[in-house]
Amino acid sequence: MTGNKKVYKYTVKDKAKKTLREDILRYVKRKYSCEAEYLWARFPSYAVVRHRDNQKWFGLIMDVPREKLGLTGNETVDILNVKLGDPLLCDLFLQQEGYFPGYHLSSGSWITILLDGTVPSKEIRDLIDRSFLVTASPKTKQELRAPKEWIIPANPHYFDIVHAFDDTDTIHWKQGQSIKKGDTIYMYVGAPVSAILYECKVTETDIPYGKNNPNVNIKSLMKIKLQKRYDPEQFPFERLKNDYEIYAVRGPRGIPENLSEDLHLYGKKHGNPDAPKSRSGEQTKLFPGFYETESKG
Repeated sequence: MTGNKKVYKYTVKDKAKKTLREDILRYVKRKYSCEAEYLWARFPSYAVVRHRDNQKWFGLIMDVPREKLGLTGNETVDILNVKLGDPLLCDLFLQQEGYFPGYHLSSGSWITILLDGTVPSKEIRDLIDRSFLVTASPKTKQELRAPKEWIIPANPHYFDIVHAFDDTDTIHWKQGQSIKKGDTIYMYVGAPVSAILYECKVTETDIPYGKNNPNVNIKSLMKIKLQKRYDPEQFPFERLKNDYEIYAVRGPRGIPENLSEDLHLYGKKHGNPDAPKSRSGEQTKLFPGFYETESKG
């Protein structure tokens, strides 16, 4: 619906009257900075809300005759179409009052919500949020996702990771493509250690590296802060393999739920950063003989 398509303005006659339609459009504008679009001369009250980057719709408000929904009565009602992206989830909602198969949209992925007060406002907002995420671009999904836990490898042949936090609690590290600020990383140190040694919090990402070195392939850095230390005998490779079905750590990877629970449990009982902050600044250590000091002002 882009290009030379004319946009038609829809004006609510009674602006003082508070309606679910208006509440929804205000919510979308406030949370997602998204203005409603009115695209059809024949249907001037139909309001579309869509992403600014990929132009995909995540909501369509319409007013339709009640009989079109299988309801009694001759008057029109406002409805909202949202995309859930999961047919099984759609089926669950369709068993509840106020929900219908997607009106004039794919009924397998979209549902229609009756905007007459049957469905609570909070539930409607939650479904708008889901629709926004389901239809979002990969970049937007990455920005919106909840903090995640990762295992990342550290090669002691390139970097003395065992002593990385002796003089500081914060270092720079090679950034994985999907890692973002707020994520937690567990650092697995390769042979001869072959165990998880540290839990760290990602405090900054997308830091330019700007150096050429044949020993490492680095596009950007992330800043990580030590949270806990782990005894190398607690989570060695053999245990990762036998108890958690982790057979290799060659790059950033998500953590199985049972491993996450055990790491947290052990961390509460025994984990301790126990690392003084550097007196001279935060050191970036990427391989033996390479150091950069970031002044703290």
